[in-house]
Amino acid sequence: MISLVSHPDYDIPLPDGHRFPATKFSRLVSRLHADGIVGQFVPLQPEPVNPIALSLTQDAGYIDAIANGTLDRESQRVLGLTWSQVLANRSFLAVNGTLLAARHALAHGMACHAAGGTHHAHHAHGAGFCVFNDLAYTAARLRADGDVQRVLILDCDVHQGDGTARILEQHPDIFTCSIHCRANYPARKATSDLDVEIDKGTDDSGYLAILADTLARLDLLWPDPDLVLYDAGVDIHESDRLGLLNVTYDGIRARDLQVLQHFRGRGVPVATVIGGGYGADLDEVAYRHSLVFHAALAVAHDQA
Repeated sequence: MISLVSHPDYDIPLPDGHRFPATKFSRLVSRLHADGIVGQFVPLQPEPVNPIALSLTQDAGYIDAIANGTLDRESQRVLGLTWSQVLANRSFLAVNGTLLAARHALAHGMACHAAGGTHHAHHAHGAGFCVFNDLAYTAARLRADGDVQRVLILDCDVHQGDGTARILEQHPDIFTCSIHCRANYPARKATSDLDVEIDKGTDDSGYLAILADTLARLDLLWPDPDLVLYDAGVDIHESDRLGLLNVTYDGIRARDLQVLQHFRGRGVPVATVIGGGYGADLDEVAYRHSLVFHAALAVAHDQA
């Protein structure tokens, strides 16, 4: 069975009208219950990451500022979130949630995290609603512990994974690929190992063609990774308030199936994270995020 990593403390208390959908994490789990599929997953909860362990990819002073509430006002502005003890607690939990999902993917082929994808967090500061970079930490930790030799981070969030690229630029055994909207945040892009920029307004057929081409390129550039960390951001959707693309629900379903079938068909373990998804209707956002969980079950069933 596929592991489902989640935690009841992932939600963040934010003021009404804030752009970040702070309770989408519990809404997502509720959606999976409503869909009747939770019982097909093995439920897991992470423990908070040890700050010393996290310093593998995050600055120790920054970790301390998050832990102790000493993050200055400008840093909070760039982060886009006001510090709170709840925010600090969930940040230490969520980064370990992706690591837990990755370890179970290595053991069982696939695992899903009902959070994660905080790819704008840099070494010494947060940004774009991302406190700690779970993708960078997970890949680097598994590599440092000798659990893997080669990792692929496939980031399909609509925004470039700039923090991930910069943190991991000196890690030759971790390949970063970001498929993102050219016109979207961040204005100043980083350099991933492979950046695929998509034009504003791209629809399902255009997006899926680019994805197919990218997967073929990855087979040549980074064949046979030991693990894929897949950021299944749903802010590519046509109704996303921060998106700029015109991908439908069917397009997201097709994307997730295409990615998971591609790698699982080659026997490569995959851990999924939910990435970005923004909108005033949090149940609708949760629905979008639920699609990758359905895709994971479909692929696992096909392989059974």
